[in-house]
Parts: sequence; C-alpha cells; structure tokens
Amino acid sequence: MEHRTGRLRRHGGPGRRSPPVTRARTGGVRSLLAAACAVAALLTSALPAAAAAKAPPGGSPRPQAAVAQGVVRGRAVEGSGAQEFLGVPYAAPPVGDARLRPPQEPRPWTGVREAVRQAPACLQFSPFGLSDPAAVSEDCLYLDVYRPAAARAGARLPVIVWLHGGAYSQGTGTQFGGGTMAELTGSVVVSINYRLGQLGYLGLPEITGQNPQRSGSFGLMDQMAALRWTRQNIAAFGGNPGNVTVSGQSAGSGSVCALLAAPSAAGLFHRAVLQSGPCTLLRTPDGARAESEARTFAAGAGCTDAAALAACLRSASGTALVEAARTVPTSGPASGDGLLPVDPATAIGSGHWNKVPVMIGSTRSEARLFVALTQPYLTQEQYTAQVLAGYGAAGPEVLARYPVSAYGSPYLALSALTTDSTFACQTAWTAQLLAAQVPTYVYEFDDPDSPTLRGAQVPGLDESNAHSAELAYLHDFTMAERPLTSAQVALATRMKRYWGAFARYGTPVVPGQTAWPAAGSGATVLTLNPSATRTGTSFGSDHQCAFWRSQPPRPL
Repeated sequence: MEHRTGRLRRHGGPGRRSPPVTRARTGGVRSLLAAACAVAALLTSALPAAAAAKAPPGGSPRPQAAVAQGVVRGRAVEGSGAQEFLGVPYAAPPVGDARLRPPQEPRPWTGVREAVRQAPACLQFSPFGLSDPAAVSEDCLYLDVYRPAAARAGARLPVIVWLHGGAYSQGTGTQFGGGTMAELTGSVVVSINYRLGQLGYLGLPEITGQNPQRSGSFGLMDQMAALRWTRQNIAAFGGNPGNVTVSGQSAGSGSVCALLAAPSAAGLFHRAVLQSGPCTLLRTPDGARAESEARTFAAGAGCTDAAALAACLRSASGTALVEAARTVPTSGPASGDGLLPVDPATAIGSGHWNKVPVMIGSTRSEARLFVALTQPYLTQEQYTAQVLAGYGAAGPEVLARYPVSAYGSPYLALSALTTDSTFACQTAWTAQLLAAQVPTYVYEFDDPDSPTLRGAQVPGLDESNAHSAELAYLHDFTMAERPLTSAQVALATRMKRYWGAFARYGTPVVPGQTAWPAAGSGATVLTLNPSATRTGTSFGSDHQCAFWRSQPPRPL
C-alpha cells in the first residue's frame, strides 16, 4: 500500500485463517473478516508538529481553522478543489497510565499547529502488521478533515465521519482520503483512527471496574470521543454539527451498529451508513465471553496476579501485547455493560436504539476475498466433504443449491454459498429490521471487473465484487491494486453523489440519477453497476435468502 503524502490517487479491508464452510452460515465470520485484514499492509507518516504560520512563496495563505485546543493549518489537496487538515488530535495520547482507560480531552497548544502529515496507525494486532515500526504508535488518536476549498467557518455543510474496517485488529483512517468526496458532494469528511485489538477491546473486570461505564470497549469510546470532538469543532471547518453521518465498512460497520445501540451515543450523529457489516451478522460477545478471552490474553502477556493485573498490562511493551494476542481473537465491543447494554441487533429489534435514517448494503460476492486467501484451490471432493460435514442433514440440499457445475469451480461455489449465508442475506434481514422503524436505503455493489486489494490477488481466481471492492469507488483509497477505468470512475461519481445526498438530506435523491426508493417489506435494493444502476429485490431471489432463513443460526 502506498502512503499519501500529497494527493491520493483518486481511485485506487480488511488475517487469521477462516474456518471451513461448516461455519459459513453465521459462525466464523469474525475470522473471515480477519482474513481480509492480513492483506492490508499499512504505511503512515509521523505526527504533525506545531509551527509558525507561513504562506507558500508566491501563493495564497494556507487554510487555517480554530478548534477548541488551538489553531490548525492545513493545505490544498493537490490537483483538486478540496482542502485537508491531517493528523488533528481528538483525544489525549492513551499511553502510560492512560493505556486501557477511556479517552481524555486532547491537550491545547499555542501558536499554529501544522496539519499536513497523517498520524501513525494505532498498534496493529493482526498477524500481518506493519513492517515499519515507526508507522504505528499507541499515540494514535488523531483524525483527518477534508472540506471543499470554498468552505469557511459557519458554512454548515453536511459532515461524514468515516470508521475504517479491519476486524477490530488492524487498519487506519489514513488509508481513506476524503478530498474527492468533499469536493464532489460539498461535504466535510472526517476519517479517524481508534484503538485496536486488546488495547481497544478488553473485557477484564480488573480494567473495566476502573471506569464509570464498567466497559473495556475503549475503541468504541474513542469513536464516541471523535464524534464529540466533531460536534464541538466541525463548524470551524464549515461543517454542520447538527448534520453528522457516521459511516463504516466491515468492522467499521459493526462499530456503527454499536453506536446505534449505545445510549451515550445518542445525538452524536443523525444518519448512519453500514457497508458490508450487517448488525444481525456481527453480533457482540457478552461479558462472560469477553472476560474469558481477556484473561487468556492477559496470561499470554505474563499478567496473572489479580492484584497487579491492570498495572502489569499498562507497563507491558506493545510488542509483548501483540504477541500475546496472536492466539486470542479480538471480538470488538462487548455488550452487557454500561456503554453497550444490549447487543445492537437485539436493541434494533426491540425498538430501543438511536433511531436515524440508515443506508445499508454489501458487495455482490463478498466471500471471494476470504475464500481466495484461505482455500484458493479447493477441489470438488474437498468442497463436497466440507458441505456434508458442516450442514449435516441439510448438506445434500446445500450441494444441490450450490453445485460446482453451476459456478464453474469449487472456489466460486464456496464463495457464493458463504456470501449468501452470511453477508447478503444478513444484510437483507438487518435492513428489514431497520426499515420497519426508520427510512432505510439498501444497495448491492456489483461491478464484475472491480479491482481487488493490492497484494490479495491469487493467480487464476476472479476476486471481483469481493469484500472491500466498493472502497475504491467511495474514497481516495490507497489499497486498490489498479486505478479505476473511465466507466468505473463514472460509477464512483454516482456513488459519491448518492452518499453525499444521503448525508445532506437523509435520503439519497440525486437529480438525473436512478431513483433509490426506501426499503419496505420487500427490501428494495439499488444495484450499483457500471453499465446500469437499477432497482430490484436481488437479496431475496439471487442469494436464496428464504432457504438460509430456514437454517438454524450459528453463534459468532
């Protein structure tokens, strides 16, 4: 992956081995998501520093904004009509005794702080982290702000806050530039970092008992802190604090689900976008599971004395913590505490949640990425054996519905089976829960020639439309293996306009583009395709959701 030090290429995910198809219905999806993280190599630069204000020789003064902590100076996004303010702190560094504690207010500064370099990624907990140790830091609670060049304080533009994916263990907001979205839609775009792995999610009573919400979901707390910072400061960049859309993909979408269900997040945002992470699929662990995983992790880090457990974990090296996490899953935010009392899907189903308009969708062939990374050259015999072993009495019917002959290879058959039984149908079912209560807009991304994530290509396999395929169309994305074609750029433009209209109005109405009706009981879906954007009910018919609804669910 290339790091953006100037303008991002306008058009350019989320490793742990995935389980076999026996867990493909709803079980094992966190491991599937983690598989995609392994291919996301991250490169970021050093922290910004304060400096005296200067204008470039012979040029206009660089843009400045006055936030609660001081003045930041950004710059124009090269070759575009947008400006960027990079590496702006939204919380104090969570280091030393502040490790494994709720985020605190950022420290003020004097003079003008340079905001032209992106901050390091938070410490990475997946098996394939950054090769450059300088590219990550526990001092990572920063965000990037992008705005149209003509925007000024008080302009009251819609705001989009982006939460990256990465199985809660890997990733950084710096991979997702927002200059093109800001310029094209007249929005202010905010992309954040938040704590990952066990530094972000540790349900250990010796730790959780030290904060009022008795929660170890520090990554979720970070996201709320970024939203509070946005509410307090975004007007200085021309944004409207009363019109904030929170948007995320994969684990970022799971984070949005948690924000929808968290009582203390009420009022921090006014619309929500869920990309490839439906709430009925990414279920949260309860307190008992979270504690069990946390104790295994602490023991692996050499912290076993209950009386000194918190102090031991706060003094351990980051390297030791990452090593201890290699055999322990990162399950993301837990439910059942003061921060997230109820699992998001349960909260939404009960009607007790932060009700806002929602956009939700997935890619046409989500699981191709995971299968390509874990079982790329599966034989027909292996495929048949896995299905029969995993689905028991239903195995023959599953094979009849997903025969290798209909797909051309065991890889494509397994990908279709896994896509349908997890992302596609769970997206439809989450949408149905939402649509009964709030305006809900459902999409499916379907570009049969979309680029894959850089480094994830497997020879001989078609990975188009896989998990994370849409990211290159919505962001100035640094991880796509090739640029978009002209037809794909046109689709990307249409998609950004839909997203921008949703952020502005709460409904994705764009003059001159295909009408996108709100979902009803039939879960109307807008298919996003380079040659024809159209509406239909593809989740129900194309993904065999009636059949998968009849299958017993499996816990994550």
